[in-house]
Amino acid sequence: MAIEPSIFKAYDVRGKVGSELTQEAAERIGAALAQWLPGAGAIAVGRDMRPDSSELAEALISGVLAQGRNVIDIGLVTSDMIYFAVGSLGLAGGAMITASHNPGEYNGIKLCREEAQPIGEESGLLAIRDLCMSDALPPSDVPGKRTVQDVTDDWITHVLSFITPKTLQPLKIAVDAGNGMAGKIFPELELHVPFEVSQLYFELDGSFPNHIANPLEPKNLVAIQQVIAKEKLDAGVAFDGDGDRAVLLDETGEPLSGTVMTAILAEYFLQQQPGATVLYNAICGKAAVDAIEQAGGKGVRTRVGHSFIKADMRQHGALFAGEHSGHYYFKDNWMADSGLIAAIIGLSILSSSGKTLSALAAPYRQAYSQLTETNFEVDDKQAVLDKLAETYKDYELDWLDGLTVYFDGGWLNVRPSNTEPLLRLNIEAKHVALRDEHLERVRGIIRA
Repeated sequence: MAIEPSIFKAYDVRGKVGSELTQEAAERIGAALAQWLPGAGAIAVGRDMRPDSSELAEALISGVLAQGRNVIDIGLVTSDMIYFAVGSLGLAGGAMITASHNPGEYNGIKLCREEAQPIGEESGLLAIRDLCMSDALPPSDVPGKRTVQDVTDDWITHVLSFITPKTLQPLKIAVDAGNGMAGKIFPELELHVPFEVSQLYFELDGSFPNHIANPLEPKNLVAIQQVIAKEKLDAGVAFDGDGDRAVLLDETGEPLSGTVMTAILAEYFLQQQPGATVLYNAICGKAAVDAIEQAGGKGVRTRVGHSFIKADMRQHGALFAGEHSGHYYFKDNWMADSGLIAAIIGLSILSSSGKTLSALAAPYRQAYSQLTETNFEVDDKQAVLDKLAETYKDYELDWLDGLTVYFDGGWLNVRPSNTEPLLRLNIEAKHVALRDEHLERVRGIIRA
């Protein structure tokens, strides 16, 4: 069976439906996952609302069952719920059919093993790819059994365990589900919190008729910002397509960056467990690092990407981890990320603070000026990185994730994309002029 090998990315499977990611490929991936997983037991399978997700899920389930593995079908869920199902039910692994915030013609598969451990290119995904492309997947004499199970109520109980619900004060908020899976799950949370919610785009629609469900793109926040302003709300929450990322917006409509949220959430957890270890990725801003240190925590810098962060959390026994991209990871959630957990903690902090969200965020926003991640298309990524390293050879450098340069009053990071001919630039400095000075310098080197 011919399978397009390019659908196997750094962290997941992803491709155009029909031409790249087919039902035959999904069935083959299900069979390979069932054979590859080291632990005995069932596999959880969930899916998002895209038009073809149901068919791809059925195909993947068929592949798993043919290998003699049982399947727990948890239906339409957010991606963080597949991690919860695998962890809480003690399963061998899980598969989520989703392409997150990618356009509607795409779909994908996120995979994990026992205890919600990620399966990426360095942790088994390439082995699964090779199995898919081999003849080593004969069917079992005894097929597995499929059980349908709704984990929603247990998931909401788990989410609420991260706060003290009885202490919540009323808030008026807007929530933009982007026609994604948060539109199905957030209403279940609403039943347990004293929030008046203005719902935007809660109808499940994988064609994304209103805007792409990517809350990091400013154009996708215009609608929720208008509602916050018109209704004079306390805050807003914008989710991505599969619900594992959430961006909070303050009462002025200004989004809280991943750095600001990491700082706020780190302080929240360090108040509960002083001295604990908190991870932040290589492009998180200095405000998050400072917050961890000032709260008495031990900060550990890690590579960008969920598979690296989850592994590092286990290695360091970390309590919490934050990424500048808006992914937040929790020790008590099997080291997995969750948009809903991050959102409810953020709203809980706001409700009990007696302050506005902009006032809570101000100390972290004002400390440094950070450039929005900027991409440059290049033919030879390593050659450009080497040229940058030579130019900045008199500065402190590290190669944890691409090239990071530390200069007086700030830092910059240039790292290669795993899937595209791109270099991604992040810069932060105490002053805008200093930030822009290094931006122009790097831009000149890259384009030379």
